[in-house]
Amino acid sequence: MQQIIECVPNISEGRDMDKIQRIANVVNDIDGVNLLDIDPGKSTNRTVITFVGPPEAAIEAAFLLIKKAQEEIDMSKHSGEHPRMGATDVCPLIPISGISMEETAAYAKKLGERVGRELNIPIYLYENAASSPERKNLAHCRSGEYEGLDKISKPEWKPDFGPDKFEGSVKKSGVTAISARDFLVAYNVNLNSTSSRRANAIAFDIREAGRLKKEGGLTGKVVKDENGNPVRIPGTLKAVKGIGWYIEEYGIAQLSLNLTNISITPVHIAFDEAVEKSRARGVRVTGSELVGLIPLQAMLDAADHFLTKQKRSLGISEKEKIKIAIKSLGLDDLKPFHPEEKIIEYMMKKKGGKLLVDKSIKDFVEETASESPAPGGGSISAYAGAMGVALGTMVANLSANKRGWDDRWEEFSKVAERGQAYMKKLLFLVDEDTNAFNKIMSAFQLPKSTNQEKEERKKAIQEATKYAIEIPFEVMKTCYDSMEVMLEMAKNGNPNSITDAGVGALCARAGVLGAFMNVKINCGDLNDKDFVADILSQGRELQSKTETLEKEIVDLVEKVIG
Repeated sequence: MQQIIECVPNISEGRDMDKIQRIANVVNDIDGVNLLDIDPGKSTNRTVITFVGPPEAAIEAAFLLIKKAQEEIDMSKHSGEHPRMGATDVCPLIPISGISMEETAAYAKKLGERVGRELNIPIYLYENAASSPERKNLAHCRSGEYEGLDKISKPEWKPDFGPDKFEGSVKKSGVTAISARDFLVAYNVNLNSTSSRRANAIAFDIREAGRLKKEGGLTGKVVKDENGNPVRIPGTLKAVKGIGWYIEEYGIAQLSLNLTNISITPVHIAFDEAVEKSRARGVRVTGSELVGLIPLQAMLDAADHFLTKQKRSLGISEKEKIKIAIKSLGLDDLKPFHPEEKIIEYMMKKKGGKLLVDKSIKDFVEETASESPAPGGGSISAYAGAMGVALGTMVANLSANKRGWDDRWEEFSKVAERGQAYMKKLLFLVDEDTNAFNKIMSAFQLPKSTNQEKEERKKAIQEATKYAIEIPFEVMKTCYDSMEVMLEMAKNGNPNSITDAGVGALCARAGVLGAFMNVKINCGDLNDKDFVADILSQGRELQSKTETLEKEIVDLVEKVIG
């Protein structure tokens, strides 16, 4: 798996779009790095920039961005609602795939050392890159903000890298905090109030750190333990940081929450808790706002949460789930919410080019009919199987929503969820079959001038051919497995839609038999005869089982329709 990290620098400029664009655009100078999002805030006077790429490329892009921000932003003239201490205030690195947190922390330290040495910017390392326990907390590192940066000359506040005097160029650049951390969701909850004091009180009710305990209420002395440390009353949610503020841009107060580990406290739980704690203080939540990007799974989990509350099937399409999440969380309360611009996987897909399955049916059919040999029978077999199980899934969803069957919604929801999983896998295999064909073509184009090149080319052709057998065989297995959805719906689903289950079974059968043709023709070019014999034997067994199961489903359908 390719190593990918995400970098989310926060710069202290949210109003001058030309300046923001100049700073963000330097990321595009580095090959392999994708700039995914630029999210400015006027009231906070801060912009969250998001990009992804391989580690070395990503930290090179981060260095260039920090350098450009140093040139463009004068912190001695900066003001805004958000806590800050530098032109690039924070620059966290987040492991996305193929890389551990420990490796990511090493890259954060490498970046921090270079920025301190070459740009003369003081650097604090925080979170998983921190040099001491107290510096793990960003709020600790940033205490006193820009106005309190005389502290860097004190031994206990000496930066991890860079100068330790608040003078010269440091007065312009301020200090930057660099980290390696888990995926953090910056999440604001909108209130029907203009009171930052009330918003702050609600945030204290929720955030893990809670509030200081005081004698006799809010105005009393802070209670201390036997060691002289302040006693805190914890909030209700773990892995949540938060404050309340008033946003002049929107004319409302917000809870500004950082969800530091969404596997502990996901977005939908934070939202529900905000609703409850606000209601207890006479305030109403009107919606919410995402700052930067969010993982797709977090949105799908939110949709499942709210669908379950409504006793609705969880087996609906991904697109419909995203709509449910947006409306349930009120993410379009302040401005339109565009999933393709806010969900990280959608942004990466957008940058990576269009897949076959993203084309319209008309475009897909026309591309299949063109002179190009791909997409071919393997991709079409996978597509047929996906369409078949889509029909079975539709019957499950209709059954879950059938009047009088309210107590069975969960039963059908589980079938629909399995159908969605089969469909998603088959849609992946539509493109992967074409990729397998392209691997063979690429192998044939390898040089063959020397004996070594000839051997390497021969090996590559055989490996690609084997893959081009394995992919359609996977189509066969998935199409066959998906027929359990159609069988279940033919037996127990909404009888008004039983023919859809039957047509789904016919499509799945076509997927199995069509994919087996691809398996057989590609087996002729593979030298590994033991592998060929084994996979052909499995294929014949799958074909036989498919035809038997198809007949069972069709017989059930015919019995009902007469």
